Order: sequence, then C-alpha cells, then structure tokens
Amino acid sequence: MHELDLGGGAEVLLAVPPGEPVARPLLVFFHGAGGHPRQSLSAVGAQAAARGVVVLAPRSGAATWDLVAGRVGRDVAVLDAALAQAADRVAVSRCAVGGFSDGASYALSLGPANGDLFDSVVAFSPGFAAPPARVGRPRVWVTHGTGDQVLPVDRCGRRVSEGLAASGYEVTYEEFDGGHVVRPEGVAAALGWWLAGG
Repeated sequence: MHELDLGGGAEVLLAVPPGEPVARPLLVFFHGAGGHPRQSLSAVGAQAAARGVVVLAPRSGAATWDLVAGRVGRDVAVLDAALAQAADRVAVSRCAVGGFSDGASYALSLGPANGDLFDSVVAFSPGFAAPPARVGRPRVWVTHGTGDQVLPVDRCGRRVSEGLAASGYEVTYEEFDGGHVVRPEGVAAALGWWLAGG
C-alpha cells in the first residue's frame, strides 16, 4: 500500500499486489459520496490483489466527485497526477475505471471520455452517465440491486445501461436481489469480465 504524495491535500492510495515486478492491470476505483479511498480498497482490494490487479483509489476533493457536482475540475487533475505517479511505480498492462454509487456515475462519465486510456468501465449501482466527450469505445459492465432505495434500479441502473447500449457501447448489465451495496460476488464477476475480455 502506497500513499501517493501529490500535495494540496490530495489523498490517493495505490495498492500493488505482492510478487515479481511485472506489468499488471490497473483499476482506478472511485468511492461513493462522502467516502474515502480505504472504502474503495475494502470493496475491491482483496479480490483485485488475488488476480494481480493494481488498484488506484483517489478521494474526491469535496463531498462527491467534481463532475457529479456539475463540472470537471480538481478531481480530474488529481487523477491525472496520480496516474502519472502510478506509472512511475508499476508497469501497467491495461487500465479500467470503476466505482460505487456516485463513484460509479463518475466512472461512467470519465470512462467513455477517455476510451484511449480505459479499455473498460465497471460500475456498481450508478445513478447516471454524463461523459463530457466520447473517445473510443470502452466496454461497460454495470450491476444494480433491485431493492436499491438510494438510487432506484429502474431510473438508474436500467436507464443508464440502456442509454449506453443505444449509444453503441458494449454493455453487460446484471441485477441482484439487494440494496445499495457492493457485493463480493459482484466484484468477482466484474474483475473476471474485465480481465477475460479485450
């Protein structure tokens, strides 16, 4: 576990699996509103490490991510700097972006805008997708609980997935019997889907 020194109060954790220094897949993972990087690593870190995946977990500069709050700003600048530092520490073979709740919405917005960097997007219980631009065609995986009372599945997960598919993205969509959570089995499915494709 590394705390990246980016200055300006930015908080970013980089979790590198043990083993030989070989090129590894990197997953950028965004927490939900009011969250922090350790929550991201608690959700996906163990399963990512078991698969040899590096996880980059930034913290939003405010209560939620800049684009979710209205426009791209500080959080994207921190992410750019964090990706540069991560690339200096580990060799990266491929890159995906993901998140939970507001973090999933952020991933579904930044991913399609940066398809030249991210080959895939994994979204757990997103609210929306609002890419400021569209570059490339990253693959998209979305999961949403049918009992989600924070971001209801019918106007969030289903609508977002249908909209992305209609825009020409390859979308895999899964629902589960549950609420507004990241399930271990969902993480396993998302990582398996990402690493097996492309």
